[in-house]
Formats: sequence, structure tokens, C-alpha cells
Amino acid sequence: MEYSIILPTTQQTTTLRDLLENEWLVPRKVRHFLRVRKFVWINGTSAMFHQEVHAGDTITLRLEETDYTYQEVSLGNKSHVIPLYEDEHLIIVNKPAGVKTHPNQPDETETLLNDVIAYLEPKNQRAYIVHRLDKETSGAILFAKNPLVLPILGRLLEQKIIRRRYQAIVAGRLTKDQMIRKSIGRDRHDRRKRVVDERKGQTAITHVTVHETKQKTTEIFCDLDTGRTHQIRVHLTSIGHPIIGDPLYQAPKAPRLMLHAYEMVLPHPFTQETIQVTAEPGLWS
Repeated sequence: MEYSIILPTTQQTTTLRDLLENEWLVPRKVRHFLRVRKFVWINGTSAMFHQEVHAGDTITLRLEETDYTYQEVSLGNKSHVIPLYEDEHLIIVNKPAGVKTHPNQPDETETLLNDVIAYLEPKNQRAYIVHRLDKETSGAILFAKNPLVLPILGRLLEQKIIRRRYQAIVAGRLTKDQMIRKSIGRDRHDRRKRVVDERKGQTAITHVTVHETKQKTTEIFCDLDTGRTHQIRVHLTSIGHPIIGDPLYQAPKAPRLMLHAYEMVLPHPFTQETIQVTAEPGLWS
């Protein structure tokens, strides 16, 4: 696997070692292989790790597939994939409700990961999971296409640099915006569920913006400062406004969970250009 990346105009002068280790988060083992194999080039010339790199330089890396672990799964149905953004390093797709993000058993074939791998297979590309959406949730979800970009996307997600906005339709009438700050932990009685647990739970913060209040329901946007499992579902249930159609948290019934990952915004890991996608049509027009 060989990758050539042109450093953006915003790139600060640094050493190749610092670029690989601290900016691109290339694992130590792989950096060692790159150095001893001389598998790094700057502007087409074999490079040493102490050399400086500058804006506009082309950095070329050759990676061996055996240096990385990869989850082999069966091919799914590529026609199910709805790309929202795609380039040689990453892909964002619109996940349908009712589809798992990835298989838990080797013989599963009807998950989003199976379908994305089938979609990328003719291009001789792979898919690596960056984050997950609950099976019942629809909307924008991000996959890395190679192991070089995977840890960078993971760091952007961890540092809240990747921003995700959700749509939800909740039971009852909400009339004003609010911030919900309640720690979340596991439900001791049901391993599928999470609960508000201020003593042992992890900090969780959800910002709720009211879009439209109707007679018995409210359309809202949710922005997250943290990414706990079932965070939006648990927080909204805790204030007496569960998401319509939630099968776990005692909500009014509906054909599906009315939660949708509507928007994603992130800087491109290598070009620093802003990527912004919306997963249409969403829950309302």
C-alpha cells in the first residue's frame, strides 16, 4: 500500500519524525518499519526522519498490509451504500435505520460494514470502523479506508473535533433549549441498557435545540460534548421526553427509533479542508 499526501498550506515546518509520530499518529512499530525499510519519500527522494517537511511537500509512504490488523468480513450488498462523501482516505455513508454497524459473528452478512466493504472491493480498498451508530439509529457514519488515516480520525473524534448533529422526535412538548449534564453508566438489570448514574457513571453532556413543538411531540436537534453509549436516548428519557419509537426506554411506539445522525463536520486529516455532509432526508423536511 503506497500513499502520497501533499502537505497543506497550513502545515507548520517540522521534522518528518514529528509529522509521523505526533500529527499523523503512525504507530511506533510501523514508524520503525518505515525507517529501516526506507519506505518514506519527500518529493520523490528517499527521506531520513530528521529531515524537515514544509507546506506543499509531497510525502509518500509505503505500508505493508501485514503490519496492521484487519477485520475480515463477508461481502454484503454494495447497492445498499449511499455515499455522502468519499476520497482515497475516508468515506461517509448514510446508514439506514434497523441495520447494525458491524457484525458480531463471522457469518453475519447484513451489516453496514459488510455492505461498505462490498462497495469498496472493486476499488481494491478496505473499510475500517472509526465509530458506531446504534442499530436503530440512521444517518451519517464515517469509515477509514486505510490504516494510515484510522488513528488520526480516532483522535479527531476523541478530541471532539469531529462534530455530529442529530435529529430526534421526542414525546411531549419541549419549549426551550437546554443542556443536559448527567453521568451515564450500565443498567445492572439489563445489559442492553444504560442509565443515569451520577455516582459511578461517566460524564455525559447533551445540548438540545428545539426545532418545532407540536401537540404531542417535539422535533429537536442534539449536539454532543461526549459520546457515551445511548447518550441521547438516556438523557432525553431522564427529562421525561423519550425518543419516539425507542424499544428500550419506554417510549411511545413507532415504526422506527426517531433518531438520525443528520450532520457531520470535520477537517480533512491531510488537507485540513472542511468536510461537511448532511444525511438527507432526515426526520423532517
